[in-house]
Amino acid sequence: MKIVCIGGGPSGLYFALLMKKLGAHHDITVVERNKAYDTFGWGVVFSDQTLDNMRQWDRESAAEVEQAFNHWDDIELHIKDRVIRSGGHGFVGIGRKKLLNILQARCEQVGVKLLFEHDVDSDLDFPDADLIVASDGVNSRVRSRTPDIYKPDIVTRPNRFIWLGTHRQYDAFTFLFEKTEHGWFAAHVYKFDHQTSTFIVECPEHVWLAHGLDQADPDASIDFCEKLFAKNLQGEKLMSNARHLRGSAWLNFQRVKCANWSHFNGNSHVVLMGDAVHTAHFAIGSGTKLALEDAIELVRQFKALGDTPGHIPAVLQHYQAVREIDVIRLQNAAWNAMAWFEVCGERYCDQLEPEQFMYAMLTRSQRISHENLRLRDKAWLEGYEAWFAGRAAPNEVATSLRPPMFTPYSLRTVTLKNRVVVSPMAQYMAHDGRVGDDHLVHLGARAMGGAGLVMVEMTAPSADGRITHGCPGLWNDSQTQDFKRITDWVHLKSDAKIGLQIGHAGPKGSTCRPWQGAGMDHPVPADDAQGNWPLIAASPIPYLPHGDVPRAMTRADMDRVTADFVASTLRAVQAGFDWLELHCAHGYLLSSFISPLTNQRSDEHGGPLENRMRYPLEVFSAMRAAWPQDLPMTVRISAHDWVEGGTTPSDAVEIARAFKAAGADMIDCSSGQVSAQQKPTYGRMYQTPFADRIRHEAGIATMAVGAISEADHVNSILAAGRADLCAVARPHLANPAWTLTEAARIGFKDISWPRAYVSGKPQLEAGFARERALQTASKGD
Repeated sequence: MKIVCIGGGPSGLYFALLMKKLGAHHDITVVERNKAYDTFGWGVVFSDQTLDNMRQWDRESAAEVEQAFNHWDDIELHIKDRVIRSGGHGFVGIGRKKLLNILQARCEQVGVKLLFEHDVDSDLDFPDADLIVASDGVNSRVRSRTPDIYKPDIVTRPNRFIWLGTHRQYDAFTFLFEKTEHGWFAAHVYKFDHQTSTFIVECPEHVWLAHGLDQADPDASIDFCEKLFAKNLQGEKLMSNARHLRGSAWLNFQRVKCANWSHFNGNSHVVLMGDAVHTAHFAIGSGTKLALEDAIELVRQFKALGDTPGHIPAVLQHYQAVREIDVIRLQNAAWNAMAWFEVCGERYCDQLEPEQFMYAMLTRSQRISHENLRLRDKAWLEGYEAWFAGRAAPNEVATSLRPPMFTPYSLRTVTLKNRVVVSPMAQYMAHDGRVGDDHLVHLGARAMGGAGLVMVEMTAPSADGRITHGCPGLWNDSQTQDFKRITDWVHLKSDAKIGLQIGHAGPKGSTCRPWQGAGMDHPVPADDAQGNWPLIAASPIPYLPHGDVPRAMTRADMDRVTADFVASTLRAVQAGFDWLELHCAHGYLLSSFISPLTNQRSDEHGGPLENRMRYPLEVFSAMRAAWPQDLPMTVRISAHDWVEGGTTPSDAVEIARAFKAAGADMIDCSSGQVSAQQKPTYGRMYQTPFADRIRHEAGIATMAVGAISEADHVNSILAAGRADLCAVARPHLANPAWTLTEAARIGFKDISWPRAYVSGKPQLEAGFARERALQTASKGD
């Protein structure tokens, strides 16, 4: 085959090298616009795993890289005059120029032609090529020529960064944080040869502008950074090798993601590679890793499917299908890491103590979990766990190491034994609003299962506030006594606390149980024996297009409903609940006032968020006044409607601030279910970022909920300070003793079991211990 690689970066050179090794008969040329053995940039970083892959595909170049690279295991944080260090992370740093020179020389050794100082405008410049590999960078001309084919999604991020170097030597991947009168700056620093370190400085746009750096030339910017980080630089200077850039040397990162990676241009097959097709932010240092592994995978496909011109279409199709999965995973991790640095000055630098800031920084990409940190640096993590436990219970003497999820948590006079909450989950088993044996068994089993707090499903303050005929209510004495039977049982038989979530279904009421009629959210049929009831909401907007249309509430309706909420609150006191939550989420009545999607009112309760919050705050304040002042009261909100024009995470911060001012102790951060048009982005812990943002920007405790399914998730969330409690839903449906099971799974034994079940504890712990031992042994092999 005749192959042309446009762009002499890591992906183009490495592909050319490996492809020539695969078949010496291939005619391969790498076209590069710069001079021979010349390149820009400082050091690049990739993982030990990438180097292992390189050894398998070309031992010669891998050996040269190993001789030239700097390897380190440690990450070091400098913030607020503190230095914290953690090991076991495994990075490789090498000068970009050195890496490319090694690959250039190796290409020449195997017979790849290198054509320097040749600027290419288009893939059409090589009509006789069978395959054109466009590795021409983030501003790829090849990609730009036919954007309708590649369909690039390019997002310019807000932070500014400048890529510098220094002769100061660092023996760890070092992160420096310095605060100025206008905000925080961060530096990402790592050594890449025996005398030079990369020194990337970044800051938010508004901080950059406030310091006048938009008007600074490269020399002035370097002078500013030298003064800012003078204490750490210890007299060394900062340097730039980007003098070729016009204007400011500060850049904005561009995230590139293409829907299609290849096409046939009429003469040649063209495939994008490296930064031309996808970029990964330097916050996890994976741009070079992506580039090299792109090259490996494409050659792997040619080796597997055939390396003749006729095989090219199938190879390119399989290449994208296989490679895209790993790229998306890494890009998502890089996005998380990038987003963390973009907001750390606003959310974390001032708010978190250095110990917790370090943990949050290490886990910023969400690829590194709590137990993964234990594998990397057990001593550091155990020290951090001791620190976290000491903050959670400062008056207790620790008898054993205690993971974050098993530390106590106090609100007002209520102390939870641990941070696990059984999320309120509808059972649809009530009769005339009354709970019975089904609820006693459901809630009682989970209270005995180890959770710190068990929440009752949404309970209506009136008959017309129910979601279905099977939903519980608290509007009469019989219902109060039914609930008291359950709370008494929980208090007698377990050391868990029990809470009640009160909510009015509003426009989503009078619907079928999930297993009946048309199913969840669909109206009860008019001919149903139990009948349906009229609906009320902020505005006459049905949840489903064919659903019953609610009536817009009048002032008289509001007064009645508020009185119902207060009466239900007083009954919750009589029933003996420890905790009260007001449901203002998921499109139910109070949520219908908050979201602009469901509130189209033109009176004082419609329009701007301040007005839309008026009635929910009125209800909350009335309930807070009726609820004992020594007991906690929380609010569940939908922090994101997942619909254009709906509530956003920024709005959620303001919503949380308003409830905090009204006396809320915590925000239970859910999302969605306000509109049937929603398009959520699902994934593990996908709603936790809302809890994280609200906690640090609104300054109120939060509960994280949503796709939290294992102890590792809970510990990671709590340890990083992203939430104060974690509500676990569906896993508790499958396993009432989820908390006890997860404790055994991670090897935490200092947890009490119900006396009747304690004989099962050692067997469960031993079984999981064997599993962990087998996993460790298999990794060793």
